[in-house]
Amino acid sequence: MFSLPFKLPTTATAPFCPSEVAGTVAVTAGDPYWKKVLRFAGPGLLVSVGYMDPGNWATAIQGGSQFGYQLLYVVVLSSLAAIVLQCLSMRLGIVTGKDLAVHCREQYKPPVAKTLWGFAEISIIACDLAEVLGCALAFKLLLGVSLPVGVALTALDTLIILGLKGKGFRQIEAIVLGLILTVAVCLVAELIFVKPDWQAVAAGLIPSMQTLAQREPLYLAIGILGATVMPHNLYLHSSVVQTRVVSAAPAAKREAIGLARIDTIVSLLLALLINGAILVVAAAAFYEPGNTRVLDIDDAYQLLAPVAGTALAAILFGLALLASGQSSTFTGTIAGQVIMEGFLKLKIPCWQRRLITRGLALIPAMIGVLTLGEHSVGKLLVLSQVVLSLQLPFAMYPLISLTSQRRIMGDFVNAWWTTALAWLLFVVISAANVWLVWQAVAG
Repeated sequence: MFSLPFKLPTTATAPFCPSEVAGTVAVTAGDPYWKKVLRFAGPGLLVSVGYMDPGNWATAIQGGSQFGYQLLYVVVLSSLAAIVLQCLSMRLGIVTGKDLAVHCREQYKPPVAKTLWGFAEISIIACDLAEVLGCALAFKLLLGVSLPVGVALTALDTLIILGLKGKGFRQIEAIVLGLILTVAVCLVAELIFVKPDWQAVAAGLIPSMQTLAQREPLYLAIGILGATVMPHNLYLHSSVVQTRVVSAAPAAKREAIGLARIDTIVSLLLALLINGAILVVAAAAFYEPGNTRVLDIDDAYQLLAPVAGTALAAILFGLALLASGQSSTFTGTIAGQVIMEGFLKLKIPCWQRRLITRGLALIPAMIGVLTLGEHSVGKLLVLSQVVLSLQLPFAMYPLISLTSQRRIMGDFVNAWWTTALAWLLFVVISAANVWLVWQAVAG
């Protein structure tokens, strides 16, 4: 990793929380453009891991195994929508020097702000539930333990957070990058093993409303959408991007926005490639017209090795799933701190925040696997995404509203077409999520 011309401070109470490591990046006019881009890289990576957590794995695997490559374009369109929203979040943080949670506390009446905080905390717990289930499944595959034991082992990740005590923000970004690369390498190996039909892959990139004409593919498409755009990431990005701002001058902010936009787009395109690879692997390994053997992530890890022709495929699947869950754990902890500090002005050590969140996620996870059995992970993961889908509009609305107000953004206020596009996404995602929840309740 490259070095930065500043030293990020550390504390004993919050080893890698944004409010404690608000460093600056010195970019001079004589620096080559590539060096500026590299110095602003990092926040987008932290955000991107939320777009490839075990919840995404569950929806992508189910979509690929049931419908082949037909829903691949849904992954692409969902990721493009995420890029739009994360760019708005990034602009808000850079321009105002405040994150979305702080703005919600300051701009809305206390009852409204507390309600938004409640929804944000639910999204953190729902996301952590997905990480618990994904890591438990990985432990079962790699260590041969039962699913309840795997769930219990996920409690140990608090020790990892304690191990990061005193580390700077740049080191955390490097660790997350390493985990993302682990996922990517594992999926590349899986693609080599399963040998996809690349012509069919290309056809799956073409949007087709006919594909969504029936209830089941439409349900899964909305599930993919709900799993892709994470509410807590909108709060997180507006905070961590401030570690790169150097000056309050308009020119400096404009340059920072441009450089951060590159970081955001590149990072989320990487997430798009990983999510797309998961669906392609599932389609290539399991999809056959009329075949209903493999419908979710529970069956996928059991059947991938014989389909691919090597036991190594199942091991790689478990490693990638474990890396995905652990990287999301890091960013979920940081997002939890951002939300708690922004809404409540309450600061606690990161490991305590992790312990609270993981404890709240472990309870429903353990109850679920004990009552529903060893093959319950897929069902519970999809349920966690339904819960997340409920929270998303409550993060989108203040973000779009705030970035569209000139009194807050000044000359950096959204262009009319950006506002129109963002509100269109709000309407579409809200309607899709309402439909998803209705189907889950009625079905």
